[in-house]
Amino acid sequence: MVNHIIRIVLADDHAVLRAGLRVLLNAEPDINVVGEAGDGEEALHAIAQFQPDIIVLDLMMPNVKGLDIIEQVTQSYPHTRVLVLTMHSDTQYIRHVVKAGGAGYVLKSSADTELIKAIRVVASGGSYLTPEATQVLISDYREKDEPASKPVTGLDLLSEREHEVLVMTALGYSSREIGELLFISPKSVDTYRQRLMEKLRLENRAELVQYALKNGLLDSK
Repeated sequence: MVNHIIRIVLADDHAVLRAGLRVLLNAEPDINVVGEAGDGEEALHAIAQFQPDIIVLDLMMPNVKGLDIIEQVTQSYPHTRVLVLTMHSDTQYIRHVVKAGGAGYVLKSSADTELIKAIRVVASGGSYLTPEATQVLISDYREKDEPASKPVTGLDLLSEREHEVLVMTALGYSSREIGELLFISPKSVDTYRQRLMEKLRLENRAELVQYALKNGLLDSK
């Protein structure tokens, strides 16, 4: 006999993925998907409407960023816990999620084996982190005991390729032009741009240009 049904809201901009997750989760006797959202605004509305136990959230949400959603949920809906389901294994994403108040971090590549377990752990009040996330937290803990070093800036979060895309975008190059210069596809350029804007918490190209100017990235260009 099931004592408590875990009420879930799925938030991901890919409808096909949401449909698959709904089937997967609703097959469990103690889990019920009560709502879905295709962008950040819908996610916040669904939380307010359904008051779920858990929101399974993709980080790359249109309209309202995933990290901002986590912060709003943590502040306004403390009874709802956030379980991030993402394709990104980058350690910087994990740090941001944990800092924002996320209760769990699962990669989409292992959702079929880890998501249900993660939901139950998070619903019981625990935290569920991938092995990568656990290593990040251990590393951060150890660094607290080390001598202070140079402060980490937003630029330190970027990979070399993301840094290149940032500068070239700020200089006015199109995705096609950047792709030709870096020998990658325009789609890859867009992906790098999306990631760097997420890391730097920028909303649009204008903010990106302002950021590049403020940090002296265009001084010698």
